[in-house]
Amino acid sequence: MQRIADALPEVSQRRACQIVGQPRSTQRYVGRQVDKDKRLVSRLHELARAHPRYGYRFMTTLIRRDDEFRRVNVKRVYRLWRAEGLKVPRKQVKKRRLGTSENGIVRHRSEFKDHVWCYDFVKDQTLDGRPLKFLPIVDEFTRECLALETARHITAHDVIATLEYLFEVRGAPRFIRSDNGPEFVARAVKDFLAGSNVKTLFIEPGSPWENAYIESFNSRFRDEFLDRELFTGLQEAQVITEDHRLDYNHHRPHSSLGYVTPAVFAASLSQSPVGASPLPTPASAMIDTESTLTGVGT
Repeated sequence: MQRIADALPEVSQRRACQIVGQPRSTQRYVGRQVDKDKRLVSRLHELARAHPRYGYRFMTTLIRRDDEFRRVNVKRVYRLWRAEGLKVPRKQVKKRRLGTSENGIVRHRSEFKDHVWCYDFVKDQTLDGRPLKFLPIVDEFTRECLALETARHITAHDVIATLEYLFEVRGAPRFIRSDNGPEFVARAVKDFLAGSNVKTLFIEPGSPWENAYIESFNSRFRDEFLDRELFTGLQEAQVITEDHRLDYNHHRPHSSLGYVTPAVFAASLSQSPVGASPLPTPASAMIDTESTLTGVGT
């Protein structure tokens, strides 16, 4: 019928029905049970998400446990299963658990500004093939990149020097999270942090997801910066990297902060009491953190 109407647009519906021998009431009929399977389809999707390895026969058994669908037919489930494009995926994605560490981001979450910092290393190289090593330090609550040290090699003493500078211009955090790299577990670093009343949160070996904030920063740092820049020397890398850090803090919107920049979000927070969540302050009280942190990592 539709093909005839398309081919002969000047033909009326009455004439087209006469040609094919179809009653006009059939042509104009609108089903009254369009949404009769809506609840069943919704339940089917819910079960498919909970049990991605179950086929339609298993789904029929589970659906029949609900009083509302106790008498549903397996052929009806199969029809809806196919119509919704549901199937048992051949390739499975393994589920990552929380692990056993008490120092991961789930069991020890940052609750206010300067509560938990995190740091790690990122490696690259200059045009001549010589190594470059970066040390980003991030506030987990505000997402600010507090430092982005750039050097050929960074030792435990270099880590202490960077932290010492940050503690002077910003203040020390309650905790600092890292992996078990030799520069972070060194006795000198532990003694310095203990003397500054900063507690360490070492994640489980081979569990980078427990330090997810710094891993997220490192991923974006490589994708948005390192993979796009070619460094001819160390000094050039230091200057450009510091420019990127300032741009990240003051110009790049952050989705988890409601698409404001980390610096704007941090400036809107009042000084938080022990164990309390931060409260927003008036816009007039916002401070410019760029001037206090300029020079870190250069």
